[in-house]
Amino acid sequence: MNKPLFIIFYFLLSLPLYSQAKLDTLLPVRGFCIGAPQPKDVDRFIKFINEELAPRKVNTLILRVDFNYQYESHPELRDSIALSKKEVKKMVAACRKNNITIIPQINLLGHQSWANTTHNLLKKYPEFDETPHVQMPAKYQWPNPDGLYCKSYCPLHPTVHTIVFDIVDEMCDVFGSNAFHAGMDEVFYLGDDKCPRCAGRDKAELFAGEVRTIRDHLAQKNRKLWIWGDRLLDGKTTGLGMWEASYNNTYKAIDLIPKDVMICDWHYERPDQTPVLFAMKGLQVITCPWRMPKFAVLQTQDMVRFRASSTPEMKDRYQGMMQTVWSSAGQFLDEYYGQATNSNVSGNTASNCFRTMYNEITQLGK
Repeated sequence: MNKPLFIIFYFLLSLPLYSQAKLDTLLPVRGFCIGAPQPKDVDRFIKFINEELAPRKVNTLILRVDFNYQYESHPELRDSIALSKKEVKKMVAACRKNNITIIPQINLLGHQSWANTTHNLLKKYPEFDETPHVQMPAKYQWPNPDGLYCKSYCPLHPTVHTIVFDIVDEMCDVFGSNAFHAGMDEVFYLGDDKCPRCAGRDKAELFAGEVRTIRDHLAQKNRKLWIWGDRLLDGKTTGLGMWEASYNNTYKAIDLIPKDVMICDWHYERPDQTPVLFAMKGLQVITCPWRMPKFAVLQTQDMVRFRASSTPEMKDRYQGMMQTVWSSAGQFLDEYYGQATNSNVSGNTASNCFRTMYNEITQLGK
């Protein structure tokens, strides 16, 4: 082969590498977050990893596991139908083959109940309940006199972390993960006036203390903590409201938590530019859309622009983008592959948002 042809041939072979390098520079984290599939959906989900996530150069997958695993350390916390170690390892192998980092999530602190259902931790260990005086309703509705959205565990209970860290460690071990997502979003119950341990304490200090406790535990095995960012934003001053930000003063914890915590900053109805706040506070941040394709495009463009126009000190705090899905994995796959019709005729769905956002990332990476 003559030299010019060899150079052209070598260049063509190298194109995927150049594209990958450019994407890594533009957006170091290109993520996807979804509930861990039920056992019956594992093979379908692996197909999705191989045929949809990998070609789009997704490099981070967060699976919200919670109690959908056959825990050996605490079998009492398993869901009645739960993933086996073998099924988890199949998903881990698919991610490893495709150079995707897989990170498990268990909701810590908040989200210990949903609607009228108490989840497994407080069901099996009711002594951990921050608000045992608040009874679960027969029929849930919002708003309600108790201000009940989701229950929380008491972060100062003397034995709560003994149980929680057992399953966190087991989850990280089976996933072979060097990071863990602790959730910690939408925490409404914290520092309750009737809690014998938390009453009268500063809610920001309580929240920051729990972040630090989890972070320090993970750091013992060189694991990084990821959390949602809403409780670190001032909902009243910013106008972001009580769901995407805090009305109970936990936002002050943004100055109290360790700087190596990864913040997953979600805004679903507007392309709010709050990543700038997190970055200026010294925290790494990822922007997380859900179901609005047009906003996901703007958020992606913003993240690339933040990285391009920042000082060297700030640039690497802007880590990238992550699509979030809040239906079950099975429901999402049905919608994605056209086996079920989403009633949202506007096209504002998680599957459309995923496709649109990654189309934009692909274009930016060319």
